[in-house]
Amino acid sequence: MRLSIVGLGKMGSSMARRLARAGHEVVAVNRTVQVAHDLSREEENVVAAESLRQAVEQLPSPRIVWVMVPAGDPTEQMLDEAAELLSDGDILIDGGNSNYRDTLRRREAFAGSGFQFIDVGVSGGVWGLSDGYCLMIGGPKKAVSQLAPVFQALAPAKDAGWGWVGPAGAGHFVKMVHNGIEYGLMQAYAEGFELLRGKDMFELDVATVAEIWRHGSVVRSWLLDLVTQALQRDASLSGIAPWVADSGEGRWTVSEAIDQNVPAPVITLSLLMRFASRQEDSYAARLLAAMRKEFGGHDIKPAD
Repeated sequence: MRLSIVGLGKMGSSMARRLARAGHEVVAVNRTVQVAHDLSREEENVVAAESLRQAVEQLPSPRIVWVMVPAGDPTEQMLDEAAELLSDGDILIDGGNSNYRDTLRRREAFAGSGFQFIDVGVSGGVWGLSDGYCLMIGGPKKAVSQLAPVFQALAPAKDAGWGWVGPAGAGHFVKMVHNGIEYGLMQAYAEGFELLRGKDMFELDVATVAEIWRHGSVVRSWLLDLVTQALQRDASLSGIAPWVADSGEGRWTVSEAIDQNVPAPVITLSLLMRFASRQEDSYAARLLAAMRKEFGGHDIKPAD
């Protein structure tokens, strides 16, 4: 199939490469046009377009445009631009980490346009190029079926790792919950390994423990595989600052849990721990120390 990939960041460029290597033809579009030209020189089945309009002009009917740009205004602007260029039978895909509520709004806005709107939650990170991507797909079922060869090429296997989950909006909703679960799993591993490393009397080699757990244990996972790789490189993690970002989907998951009155303490606390990691000087922690001194006479540690 021939389609356009719009946005050649880490995910978009790797997805374009995987599609091209599977025999699909990709018309690449990027804000920095040189990136698209570089990719076209490196991959046989990729051609560069100077603009989205030029890309659409190079596509056969039905024209397929897959947008992979950051969520928020960049996605909003690119989808609106694409909507002006597409017509009956064409397919527009939002594969970024959009908030599912934005996707629902866009579904309504595009309802009378004639083209089909699909949202795809994409997981796989930097390993997707070699191992394949997990694809959570929302939108008209007929249009999703039309794109089966594309999804099969991107997924880990033709019959695994991808699937239709519901109407447009469902793909991003499922991906949001997926990322919330990911936050909780990561936090559990982080806390467990800190406990292991903190037990000085055993002098545990945490990389060895991680390797043992990778085989046969109920806590084995791809995340644990990645933990093992990181610990084998440097068990002390001395070159990494204790500052953890969040992409936004954890916040959305917690907000959804509140809206549904669903208790989600693990996901919620894992998000809050990321916030805590960014506080170089916590006023709350200083106040806690002050309270302990006031009511119990406990020692405080003077500030440097």
